[in-house]
Amino acid sequence: MSMKPDPIASELFKNALFSIADEMALTIFRTAYSGVLKDVMDYSTAFCDAEGKTVAQGLTLPAHLCSIPDALAATIRRFGDRMREGDVYCLNDPFEGGMHLPDVFILRPLFYRGERLAFAATVCHQTDMGGRVAGSNASDSTECYQEGLRIPPVKMYDAGEPNETLFRLIEKNVRIPNRVFGDMRSQLAACHIAETAFLRLCERHGADTVKRYMRELIDYTERMTRAAVRELPDGEWTFEDWIDDDGIDFGKPIPLKVTLKKSGDTLVADWTGSSPQVKGAINNTLSFTKAATYTCVKSVLPGDIPNNEGFYRAIQVIAPPGTIANCVLPAATAARGLTGFRMVDCCFGALALMLPDRVCAASEGGNTGISIGGYYADRTPFIYVDFVCSAWGGRPWADGLDGNANMMANMSAQPAEVCEVEHPLEILSFEFIQDAGGPGKYRGGMSVRREYRFLEEEAVLQVRADRQRFLPYGLYGGRPGTPSSNVLNPATEPRVLTAKVTTTLKRGDVFRHEQPGTGGWGDPLERNPARVLRDVRNELVSLHSAREDYGVVIDATTWTIDELATSPLRDQLRAARGWNGVPTVSRE
Repeated sequence: MSMKPDPIASELFKNALFSIADEMALTIFRTAYSGVLKDVMDYSTAFCDAEGKTVAQGLTLPAHLCSIPDALAATIRRFGDRMREGDVYCLNDPFEGGMHLPDVFILRPLFYRGERLAFAATVCHQTDMGGRVAGSNASDSTECYQEGLRIPPVKMYDAGEPNETLFRLIEKNVRIPNRVFGDMRSQLAACHIAETAFLRLCERHGADTVKRYMRELIDYTERMTRAAVRELPDGEWTFEDWIDDDGIDFGKPIPLKVTLKKSGDTLVADWTGSSPQVKGAINNTLSFTKAATYTCVKSVLPGDIPNNEGFYRAIQVIAPPGTIANCVLPAATAARGLTGFRMVDCCFGALALMLPDRVCAASEGGNTGISIGGYYADRTPFIYVDFVCSAWGGRPWADGLDGNANMMANMSAQPAEVCEVEHPLEILSFEFIQDAGGPGKYRGGMSVRREYRFLEEEAVLQVRADRQRFLPYGLYGGRPGTPSSNVLNPATEPRVLTAKVTTTLKRGDVFRHEQPGTGGWGDPLERNPARVLRDVRNELVSLHSAREDYGVVIDATTWTIDELATSPLRDQLRAARGWNGVPTVSRE
């Protein structure tokens, strides 16, 4: 007869497992070599049961929700009962458990008294995994074979002994093996930390109790999720958005379409109708499409629901094979982050129709990926990888956040000083862009501009961006944000670049990237004039925008609002736009 778990003991055990996953994340943060890990924090950690089901995920990237279970499922399919103590596995193959080649999974089965009880799992974005472009994340690759070293689930350590063949293959295929191996050692250290902490739990509670509490934690999460989903309205909502192009077929829009169907305690997200997979490297694996969907749904549910298998059980994600949402061989996936971020915007659009008072307008469309790779005079390689984060769209109750990471990726900006010390670069500016946030009762957050001067002889610049044509949408009367921009040598011989580009830099070249603005929420003519004045004084909004978008007349001499002129101007602007009703979505 099964015993009902003690709720106090269950809570203590839950927090113990959560702390293991978080301690793994802190271990990588403290020991990683590369800026993309120790500064940007593009990695995730998780603690999983013996079947590979996530029990606890570290507080890092929502973009990796559900990626680790898929990686473990592929590894278990390959090795199954052949796993033994001291084994460590790794993979990055998008078509056998991975997402894109830079994301390398390192997975360690955990044994107690000869029985496999759990897995410690990590995934880190490596600075380079080989391929035709330094950084292994070029948008203009057209098949996976161009993108770098593709590793199926393999043994990294066999009963504690390193797989020398694998290490030699990695060493000979990546441009900066010292940094890659340094980051991999940080992943191994995180797995070791997890094993030590988990074995202490097993000694204290015993194997049977530990297994029972892990099952109960997953079931508890499922109950919480289903209870929260049950509170949402039943129905069906469809939203469509478009990526500008894939960087190969320029000017050809790529549709993303999601239909949310909610009934009782189950939610289905169906991506049928999205584009077939494309030539460029922005194709998603199914696991990344799931991650984008889970990120959005989790954002409108109570914040105390754990990140584990129980949450996934209540949310079904459908994406037909051979589409941009679930690509098949030989699709290129290196820049798939762009599509995942845009799926977040698309899914939030559907949720905004379902829950208009709980969902923000479109954010910047995700961070921009920038890599600069080349060689010093002595032929020593350098690779700079950065992800420029920006802002959130306006919310139904407040302005969007300025200069903040996208909700799908809790990444931070690399400090200018670190960039300059570690790479042949000079950061000329890192600043907000005036008037970038879409006007609204609650305006969109202000996005950022970043300028780089290159200081070596030659390098390859790779940029993954979007939203030059299809702007971040506004909601319920809010206006869309501004387009993104890439310009080479803006102050001397300006050369406007496409959103997705691979090009050559020479010594002294300056590259300027401007992130897209974000959408506003609500009628801008209902914005409190005092808030408009504050934004103008903080140089976030111009005097021209204050007058033309918000209908607020400001005396720039006294920095006061001309209330006698503001009221009739707002009436005039309302009459001129001729609304029959408040537009739900504004794209232009």
